[in-house]
Amino acid sequence: MERAGLCIGCGSCASAASGARMAFDADGFLKSRGPEDWHERASPRLARTCPFSPAARDEDAIAARLYPGNLGDPWIGRYRATYVGAADEETRARGSSGGMATWLAAELLRQGEVDGVAHVVPTPAQSGRLFVYTVSRSVRAVEEGAKSRYYPVELDHILREIRAVPGRYAVVGIPCFIKAVQLAREEEPVLAERIVATIGLFCGHMKSARLAHSFARQLGLADDDLAAIDYRHKDPGRPANWYRAEVHATSGEVRAQDWWHLAEGDWGSGFFMSPACNWCDDVAAECADVALGDAWLEPYASDGRGTNVVVVRSAPMARLIGQGLAEGRLDLAAVDADFVRRTQAAGFRQRREGLGWRLARAGRRLAVVPRKRVAPDGAIPARRKAIYAMRMAIGRWSVRMDRLAGMLGAPAIYYGWARAVTAVYHELAYSRGRLGKLADRIWPVPEDG
Repeated sequence: MERAGLCIGCGSCASAASGARMAFDADGFLKSRGPEDWHERASPRLARTCPFSPAARDEDAIAARLYPGNLGDPWIGRYRATYVGAADEETRARGSSGGMATWLAAELLRQGEVDGVAHVVPTPAQSGRLFVYTVSRSVRAVEEGAKSRYYPVELDHILREIRAVPGRYAVVGIPCFIKAVQLAREEEPVLAERIVATIGLFCGHMKSARLAHSFARQLGLADDDLAAIDYRHKDPGRPANWYRAEVHATSGEVRAQDWWHLAEGDWGSGFFMSPACNWCDDVAAECADVALGDAWLEPYASDGRGTNVVVVRSAPMARLIGQGLAEGRLDLAAVDADFVRRTQAAGFRQRREGLGWRLARAGRRLAVVPRKRVAPDGAIPARRKAIYAMRMAIGRWSVRMDRLAGMLGAPAIYYGWARAVTAVYHELAYSRGRLGKLADRIWPVPEDG
């Protein structure tokens, strides 16, 4: 899958193979490494458990087994209930969005439902990384690990720990990681027994580790001077969708800037996006017991405290949330599935319409064509084709240009390129000017794919 550009770096494969490990590649993504023939020796299992493998069960099949009595929705998957709102104010202030991921993980520990929670936490920069997965076994440790992490991490050591240490575990992760966990649970009874809860996070795409260092450079820090980063520094007085990055120097100095003023500040343009994310059709973590996203609709998007949309799928999660509501510890209002879909409209366009267009062209681009729940469809509006094509190009070339600029010791090469392509992308995506009309002439509709 790695050679086909379909490896997301989750580490599920490496966790089950002797001598295998995960390491960063030159583009800042995690990839598996091991003995020369380890992929071949482990290939039958890998084909069934890699979240992007054409041989693996898809999200519909996994969810049908896990949540057979639930309602079904083509956008958000199977569900029991859907909400918008937040946790208590203290947890909300500490956590990402409305704080629901932190509240649920901590509540599982408080009530003795689990012995440990696998989630992503900051790590000292001297380790060569900024974030790693860990297993927290106390509420305090879970709370200290709150916030958003747009950084590559891997699960291989977590799955090894769960195999080795008896207990009940919850796993917090993005959709493809939760899918990998569920596929591994189907293969291994010990994982099925010990992983008793999954908390999914809605996902736009995975970013390279290069994003953090690029942000730091733009704020005047050298790569080796970056000690920590807060990708979404919270300020209740500012709208939640005004992302502000805060970087911490090894000296203790803190610098901050709004994303929109940074070269890669438009998330949707695709800077430093993992190639595998072009072939994903799951926004709402459809294989997770509960899935959480940002409520990107007004009035919630303007609330600087942060607000979640919540998709409940399992009975234990429904009970936990129901109890929190009854005790006044959660502030949630019931909404319908369409409301949840509308909060993630841009992500669904990329993962459904955009994916259909990419699949229509995949045979010319991929050694292995993924099997997805979206049908190939090349007959989409010309402007959308131009946007999707440019987004893929930005993702592919941003890591190359950043790497080239680093080799030459000339960061201005990358930043000049980045701002130029962003200007073109914005004209295509947001303007009705001459460039958009030119795209209509260059890419007529329909085409043969």
